[in-house]
Amino acid sequence: MSTTALGLIQLGAVFFVLGILGRVAGRFGMSPIPLYLLGGLAFGVGGVVPLDEAIDFGHLAGEIGVVLLLLLLGLEYTAAELVTGLRRSWPAGLMDLVVNATPGAAVALLLGWGPVGAVVLAGVTYISSSGIAAKVLTDLGRLGNRETPVVLSILVFEDLAMAVYLPILTTVLAGVGFLAGLETLAIALITVTVVLLVALRYGHYVSAVLSSSDNEAFLLKLIGAALLVSGLAATLNVSAAVGAFLLGIAISGPTAHQAAKLLEPLRDLFAAIFFVAFGLSIDPSAIPPVLGWAVALAVLTAATKIATGWWAAGVQGIGPKGRARAGAALVARGEFSIVIAGLAVAAGAVTVELAALASAYVLLMAVLGPVAARVVEPVVDRAQRVRKG
Repeated sequence: MSTTALGLIQLGAVFFVLGILGRVAGRFGMSPIPLYLLGGLAFGVGGVVPLDEAIDFGHLAGEIGVVLLLLLLGLEYTAAELVTGLRRSWPAGLMDLVVNATPGAAVALLLGWGPVGAVVLAGVTYISSSGIAAKVLTDLGRLGNRETPVVLSILVFEDLAMAVYLPILTTVLAGVGFLAGLETLAIALITVTVVLLVALRYGHYVSAVLSSSDNEAFLLKLIGAALLVSGLAATLNVSAAVGAFLLGIAISGPTAHQAAKLLEPLRDLFAAIFFVAFGLSIDPSAIPPVLGWAVALAVLTAATKIATGWWAAGVQGIGPKGRARAGAALVARGEFSIVIAGLAVAAGAVTVELAALASAYVLLMAVLGPVAARVVEPVVDRAQRVRKG
């Protein structure tokens, strides 16, 4: 059998299995991310049936998946919304950063993975999954709740923090010197600031250049621009993901709505491949030795996220149920955590054990988050009855 034929068969099998896994996840009301990761683990290095011919395609498609994930995330916000969200949420955002990044950094240092490992794992444990959180809030009918703006403002802060964190991570992974690192960070911060200013004042020009009444032409221009901007950002060590995110912010109005509608199916396809590709790079035998640490981190950082949401909602005068719901909505980790770990793996800057720990941790948190959001209200009700009784 030719290499091309074998590759097509393997890719066809991967896509078909992804569709089944997505349907299973939807039936149980959970995120498909854990199942996609498990699928990658099953068919990757050391898996049940290695799919060697599909791996090369998976890596490139996974990179496109990251670009589309961040582009769609940027399309959800306007520059004005980001600035307003930052002003409103910065105290809760700083608390969120400190109490959720610290456990990851501490565990990496305890396990001897050094400063690079600490920076990577801190990001993995810090960032909530905005995709899972949005889906949970929608599925549970909580978009109109009083605590929901608090949750969304913290998620906005996290997204902005990522725009600064990812260039720092890229610099650390590249192993450049201190002065070169400062130069890269300065370029990143200047780039983010300039793009936000352009988006605030001239975003309609960016939208006008990309806009088209023909969906095919519009999609080609949009994806072409996203890949070009991401590639240029990566060249400047700003991170391709940040480049895509900033482009999304610069697109506004009807153009943003049209772009989101056209890109969502492609985003879902390539993002699924990205999660599978990450799983393909992990040897399943590396997970058991770090599973205990993953469970410990999951328990600890679930508690710290709940505490963050509880405090932030309490500042807004929201009652115990709303405070608990706000905290539980932030628990899930997912796409961003895997993006961070994936960047580190691609750079060859972390050990197999760290990648395995990140994978196991996201598996646990992507399942635990939606479950926590569903059960938190009954738990609070029971606690209040016990207190009154």
